[in-house]
Amino acid sequence: MASPALLMRVVASAFSVAEKAATIVRNVMSAGDLGIVEKAGPNDLQTKADRLVQMSICASLARKFPKVTIIGEEDLPTDDVTEDLIEDGHCEEILKKPCPAQYTGIKEEELVIWVDPLDGTKEYTEGLLDHVTVLIGIAYGGKAIAGVINQPYYNYEAGANAVLGRTIWGVLGMGAFGFQLTEAPAGKHIVVTTRSHSSALVNECITALNPDQVIRVGGAGNKIIQLIEGKASAYVFASPGCKKWDTCAPEAILHAVGGKITDIRGNSFQYNKEVKHMNSAGVLATLRNYDYYASRIPNTVKESLVP
Repeated sequence: MASPALLMRVVASAFSVAEKAATIVRNVMSAGDLGIVEKAGPNDLQTKADRLVQMSICASLARKFPKVTIIGEEDLPTDDVTEDLIEDGHCEEILKKPCPAQYTGIKEEELVIWVDPLDGTKEYTEGLLDHVTVLIGIAYGGKAIAGVINQPYYNYEAGANAVLGRTIWGVLGMGAFGFQLTEAPAGKHIVVTTRSHSSALVNECITALNPDQVIRVGGAGNKIIQLIEGKASAYVFASPGCKKWDTCAPEAILHAVGGKITDIRGNSFQYNKEVKHMNSAGVLATLRNYDYYASRIPNTVKESLVP
């Protein structure tokens, strides 16, 4: 039996690392001291969970795959990671799946991993726990090709017997797993957008789409889950603010099931290690009917957002 391709080993490890991350997120919350720090302002927060999870993910993956470039949201020292934060397991089921042929020859140094240790930090601090995700995106040749999204609090309102948390993962050319792919109701235009980073431009863009319903939730990972589970038909955010670690894992999963994500102007995102971190021209994503929404973005909105 040939040993599994590098990409499948990285995804299998990222799966277990994300599950460890979810445990850390829940432990910090239940201990009650979130250790909140304001970064750029009251809507840009960092907690003890962001810090510990990033150290755990980056150190765990770097130990196994030392030549991979790993870029995380938080600016943190990497040298003081305690052994209890290291996860060295992997998901056996993922290793058993054949790697898509176009990715079998990938070398470690060709991969870039984008990590958002806690997407939806503001919602986490406010107790909106189902908005929170852990994102590990894997890029090759500047493209998002695989991703892991963990929801630490999935099912948290489903009662004591429900299994808390879930991990969704996907690879381009293979598909995405860990959830039930569902399309939004036909003929309904349901837009999901930002909850805490709204602006006149964000709202102008949404109004132009004339949606039947607007859902405002935190976290990019959470918004992509709304699309793939059929709760929303488009994710629209006409503003800078999203970063590459917010979109890499969600993009890979959305693309793996035939969806599409670009900036508001229709440009695809690049994920090579030299790229700037900010997605300054916003986000437009759909599972189906991308062109319907893209064609209705006003030119005034596009001109206001420079990539």
